[in-house]
Amino acid sequence: MGNRQFADLGGITLELGGSLPAVRVAYETYGSLNDDGSNAVLVLHALTGDSHLLGEAGPAHPTPGWWAPLLQTFAPLDPAEWFVVSPNVLGGCQGTTGPASDAPDAHPWGSRFPRITVRDQIEVERQLMPHLGVGHWAAVIGGSMGAMRSLEWAITHPDLVDAALVVAVGASATADQIGTQTAQIHAITSDPAWQNGDYHDAPDGEGPHRGMGVARRVAHITYRTEGELDVRFGRDPQPGEDPLGKGRYAVQSYLDHHADKLSRRFDAGTYVALTDAMTTHDVGRGRGGVAAALASIRVPVVVGGVDTDRLYPLRLQQELADLIPTADGLHVIASPYGHDGFLLEVEAVGELVQRTLDRSGRRVSGDAPISY
Repeated sequence: MGNRQFADLGGITLELGGSLPAVRVAYETYGSLNDDGSNAVLVLHALTGDSHLLGEAGPAHPTPGWWAPLLQTFAPLDPAEWFVVSPNVLGGCQGTTGPASDAPDAHPWGSRFPRITVRDQIEVERQLMPHLGVGHWAAVIGGSMGAMRSLEWAITHPDLVDAALVVAVGASATADQIGTQTAQIHAITSDPAWQNGDYHDAPDGEGPHRGMGVARRVAHITYRTEGELDVRFGRDPQPGEDPLGKGRYAVQSYLDHHADKLSRRFDAGTYVALTDAMTTHDVGRGRGGVAAALASIRVPVVVGGVDTDRLYPLRLQQELADLIPTADGLHVIASPYGHDGFLLEVEAVGELVQRTLDRSGRRVSGDAPISY
């Protein structure tokens, strides 16, 4: 269990049809809710993230806190000031109901897990609120897939959100994103060990980890930049190996490492379900189109983008900044790291988090100095 807490919620009727009879949410909290409930902040993770924002890696948490610098003393989300809530997303594999979870018959959902969307995910997050005693969020904050949910929160529940931070995402999935995400899904579902999604009882090492590895390699290339990979690796061989023989180039070893690392901590069914939810992301669906949906937003929104992001290029964040009436322009994060800059450029992202909290009007102890 580690630092996770759990909430057993009711059933949910899903946007694209079907339902889940009950949902369990794994989440972590930092700090305490104040007497008037004005200091709650919801932080939403990206595709392969989880609820572990702050803390070391260990047996229960395969990776260290993914935004830890933002929650340190005197940082924007200092737990001495804010009640920070970080849930694992619906469809996830770190404690929240997903394809690897047991269905009512005590067997994994597997191929029976219904199709889910970003809107279903935020409905589950909304249902979590009364369990926590939270009546509204001072801010909803996310990057990448987390930003899809943050944006949907601002549109769907303006009465429950005081401000939103949306970083490194667009209003809807582009053809390029649908294409690369579809390739990743097919890499997994084409693995013979996929077994139509019903592989969870397979012996160790016999799940669809090869397909997962291919999907991760494709994804990771889109997360970084050509320039960074060239500077870091160029055409260098992996030390001790000959790429003109049976060895690898250094960049191949790098991708192998990330493929192996993810396959050991993440469920392939979750990867497929969440990637599909990202593919169907479209704030304009059923709302008269993207422009109409964004124009309806009335809570303050801070929009950020990474200047070298080739997966979610700046033009997509510029569209958000132009069409959201409450946005205060586009805030550009300079980074050599591409899309992953929203995770790595903690000082620049921290400034956007601070700006979001200030725009919420819910500062509870004045402006604290930011320290990283």
